[in-house]
Amino acid sequence: MLHFMYKVDSSDSIFQNDTRTKISNRFKYFRKNQATEQLKAESMWKCLPGVLPGLVPVIGMVPDVDVFISNYTIVDPQVYQLWVDGCTSQDAVDTVHKQVPKHGDNTLELVKSDVSDHYRTYNLLEKLLHNPPKLAEQLHFQIEPLTRQLLIEKYYEFDDPVIRELLGKKLSSRYRKDLDEVSDKTNISVKSCRRQFDNVKRIYKTVEDMQGSLIKNIRHLFLLPEELAKRYGAVVFMANMKVETGKRKLQYLTFNDFYECALAIMHSWTCPAGTSEHEECDLDREFFLDLREIRTLLDKEKELKHLVCSKIKPQLLEKAYQELENNFRTYSRSLITLGCNLHRQRDLKFLFIELVEKCIEPWRQVSWTSNDLTAFLSAFKTCALQLDCLREQDTRAAWERYMSVLACCLLKMYHS
Repeated sequence: MLHFMYKVDSSDSIFQNDTRTKISNRFKYFRKNQATEQLKAESMWKCLPGVLPGLVPVIGMVPDVDVFISNYTIVDPQVYQLWVDGCTSQDAVDTVHKQVPKHGDNTLELVKSDVSDHYRTYNLLEKLLHNPPKLAEQLHFQIEPLTRQLLIEKYYEFDDPVIRELLGKKLSSRYRKDLDEVSDKTNISVKSCRRQFDNVKRIYKTVEDMQGSLIKNIRHLFLLPEELAKRYGAVVFMANMKVETGKRKLQYLTFNDFYECALAIMHSWTCPAGTSEHEECDLDREFFLDLREIRTLLDKEKELKHLVCSKIKPQLLEKAYQELENNFRTYSRSLITLGCNLHRQRDLKFLFIELVEKCIEPWRQVSWTSNDLTAFLSAFKTCALQLDCLREQDTRAAWERYMSVLACCLLKMYHS
């Protein structure tokens, strides 16, 4: 009979109360003869987590396995990631088995047992992960703080292509059933797509009516790191805006493109801190009303063209400059008219498609580079402020807020 004297340091290893049974099962196949058991036991001993240096299994004619255990939960980052990614238990076994050293014919059985234990644990933890603060409060699983943070962050991480497909969609149960198409398009498992869908919907439903900072609320309620909370905040914000992202002409845009645009809008077009119950979420209607006054720039087109062309000429190649001179009226009117109409909900909803059709496509046709566009937008913004028609402080401030976001969005969306 095999007798293991196995001591576990709680700071190094994490075990449940069934450890005695697990270890006994893992090594029952050694009970053949004492002459070979010691060698096999020593080789397998190195595979166990948490074994203190210098300890070896002792073979003796005793009827049981003696184990000293701690009460912490095992979390294997690799297996957990496979579980989060929606891999089946068998797929996870195949992946892990390819990477572990081979110790006899029973290594596969050990891996199967270990992965199955992990999957059972993670399935039990999943309900708690839906409400991360409860993970720290519950008493069924003892989890170290760093391990707990790993569980939460990995569970709430998302794949940009999946969330790109969800943008602009109604987060309904009916759509959840049709995520097979998203899975096929993104090459990400349906189970993972559903996890990400559920996480977005859960966070959206939790914070949509809450007062205060959107991003801070997400961080506090779901214990997410700053960057991940900002990414979810952008998704929630765009869902609140009901902005159109699914049109064919927008399909080339990535999640990161929309993310950067959403952050810019949240920073500059929403109500200032302290003036709204829903910070970073409520659009500043006063700003959009003030923005209507930039219509006066349409009457100063010649003056504006002269200022912009004079400023930008040294920065452009001759061909690009000629295109600007010939088409300035079109470019100028598109930018100004778009801003004048943003107070209407419909124009705000179709902001991105308007930017593509009225600005980006014409610039592509004349083969402008990103540097050309950067120079033009900078000159257009600053030169307009030199005109008398923008003397009013509120109008000047509205113009600067408008153009700062527009420049950010156009440069991000302009894939030359």
